[in-house]
Amino acid sequence: AKHASEHLFVRPGSDAFLLAAVVATLFADDLVSLGNAAEIVDDLDVLRAAVAPYTASRAAAATGIDAERITRLAHDLAAAKSGVVFTRLGVHGGPFGTLCSYLGDAATILTGNLDRPGGLMWPLAAHASPPAPSGTKGRDWKVGRYVGRVSGRPEVNGELPVATLPDEILTPGDGQIKVMITLGGNPCRSCPDSAAFDKAFEQLDFMLSVDPYLNETTRHANVVLPAGSALEKSHYDVAFYSLAVRNIANWSAPVFEGDGPTDGEVLARLGLFAMGLGIDADVSDAFEMGLRGVLESAVRNAQGPVHGRDVDELMSMLEPGEPEDRIVDAMLRCGSYGDGFGAKPDGLSLAKLKANPHGVDLGPLEPRLANVVRTSSGRINLAPTPLIAEFARLDATETDDSGQLQLIGRRHVRSNNSWMHNVNVLVKGRNRCTLMINPIDAAAHGVVDGDDVAVTSAAGSVVAPVEVTDDVMAGVVSLPHGWGHDAPGTRLSVAATKAGVNLNVLTDPTRLDEPSGNAVLNAIPVDLSAC
Repeated sequence: AKHASEHLFVRPGSDAFLLAAVVATLFADDLVSLGNAAEIVDDLDVLRAAVAPYTASRAAAATGIDAERITRLAHDLAAAKSGVVFTRLGVHGGPFGTLCSYLGDAATILTGNLDRPGGLMWPLAAHASPPAPSGTKGRDWKVGRYVGRVSGRPEVNGELPVATLPDEILTPGDGQIKVMITLGGNPCRSCPDSAAFDKAFEQLDFMLSVDPYLNETTRHANVVLPAGSALEKSHYDVAFYSLAVRNIANWSAPVFEGDGPTDGEVLARLGLFAMGLGIDADVSDAFEMGLRGVLESAVRNAQGPVHGRDVDELMSMLEPGEPEDRIVDAMLRCGSYGDGFGAKPDGLSLAKLKANPHGVDLGPLEPRLANVVRTSSGRINLAPTPLIAEFARLDATETDDSGQLQLIGRRHVRSNNSWMHNVNVLVKGRNRCTLMINPIDAAAHGVVDGDDVAVTSAAGSVVAPVEVTDDVMAGVVSLPHGWGHDAPGTRLSVAATKAGVNLNVLTDPTRLDEPSGNAVLNAIPVDLSAC
């Protein structure tokens, strides 16, 4: 926000009112221009009717932002040569995260900024399969193929809300979770109601963790298996190249040679054991299965450079090396820029990335909307029923007369995940685990910089030092994510010296974003009392 040309403070939890008013203004002031999406968008009138009640004046009352400024925001977006409404963790962690994400995308589409330079576009990662032909239809996205055993909440993307996990462990009956495997995570600090997670993990019959730390979560494990340092493994960004703002590819070699099993070997051995093949199964079998799966999929892709080729032939053409790197090589060579195992001699391969240690630039994002829309109709439904239904829930929460402060989280670049707190160079210096409070609220509560205050929500209470700052708006306080390193049984020598307090003692596991099941991590009503 400090780098923005203009920053508008918005009351936590009210973002959906702001975004709905922007969309309503685009309709009301005849500012809609669909651009590239004009021929494939449906249900404009349904969306228009749904947002019509959300005027700029109504949003001003909810958000604290002037109505004229909200109207101008919509006009500025419509008049800009290009633009995008970008909502992420802060907004998605609120009580209407899915609705906000949807309305941000809707505003982007309505102003013609879908799939054009400067707007909302899709990268084409080097390892991604070549796209299907324009107009190829797929299946519509669905939720609720099954529900949680205890909560009854629907699955979303094959997942159930993590906030309901303790109940699934603690409640007896068929399907009760009795075994847990964690991989480098710390849910006892990163999930809502940490006390419930501690209680649940203590009740497990068996817990296995793959982790470099004995932290607040892994202290519950029966077995902690080693995890290699990031400097002991090669690296290719499978996840982030699918989110990039420019198409690039880079492979990094290990800095040091490790003396233990790689993460891949540990996970492969666990997988083979889970398949009933025993602890002595050859770990190379698991990697071969993964590699063969990549190639079998590639030879079936009619758009790909190896369509119809023999999988065994392709396997024999891969260079020797670490198993994980061979899988990356196969993905690259069968991908959209790949050499196709000789079919495109100038194409991409792991060997080419190794020869270019600073990476390969594959060019700017290109419009490819026709390849991306894969609904059963081949069109964009601008008013999905589950999302339109969210407006009724929004209306029901419009008025908050409690007078309580609103708690939000925050992340600092040097300490944004709990594992970073055990690295001295990242946490040295001033204390960053403070309760930020606006000077107006500090005066009203009789606290000054450095005072300890008790912060109490419906879920719990913590004591934190005060940091008075106008970086947060009046009516809002902020605690950072991932702290609270004073639990017995941990071995975090650096983090223990700067334990901080755990924000998720205060988060309520019963407050979820309805469509997604995500926990509400922002806009938590709290009371303060001086210690």
